[in-house]
Amino acid sequence: MREIFDATLTISPGLPTWPGDPKVVLERFSRIEDGADANISRMAIGVHTGTHVDAPYHFAHGAKTVEHLDLNLLTGHAQVVFVDVKGENIEVSDLQQAGISRGTDRLLLKTRNSGYWDRFEDGFQRDFAALSPEAAQYLVDLGIQLVGIDYLSIAPFKEGKLTHQVLLSAGMVVIEGLDLRAVQPGRYELYCLPLKLAETDGAPARVILIRE
Repeated sequence: MREIFDATLTISPGLPTWPGDPKVVLERFSRIEDGADANISRMAIGVHTGTHVDAPYHFAHGAKTVEHLDLNLLTGHAQVVFVDVKGENIEVSDLQQAGISRGTDRLLLKTRNSGYWDRFEDGFQRDFAALSPEAAQYLVDLGIQLVGIDYLSIAPFKEGKLTHQVLLSAGMVVIEGLDLRAVQPGRYELYCLPLKLAETDGAPARVILIRE
């Protein structure tokens, strides 16, 4: 039986954001009850809000921006693995034990981070699990072309630059802020469609996984 899993966080004013990034603003611009012909809303958010894609330009001046990302990479066969890591850094050994299948192009990492999405009221969590630079290089060496994770950064909070540079300089697509609470490890069809924003370092995306 075909199952569709929405791996996208709902954008709302209560959604945790990266410290220093713009907070989510969603408000009514016009209201029928105030005499307008239609309800119209407006929003103000950072491009790395919620479930989003990082473009190489995020950490490399002059690199590819989000509207130029290859849709062939953003859609297709994907593997979800559970990475059982207790600390903040996902190391090479953790990935080696996660059961990544040979030939995987698109890899989504489900970790203990998924539990944070049940507690929006706790705000941003700094101790989330993320890839060490060495683990990032391991994925590059495996030939992974897209990697996603279930919190707001693929890189550790205390040192995020190097992991991003390893992945993005290799041309890898990075999806952050996935909601994988209802998704079990396995094979899926991935559809990740970031907003087509001009000359930006990232964009919010709607991400779904389909299992036949």
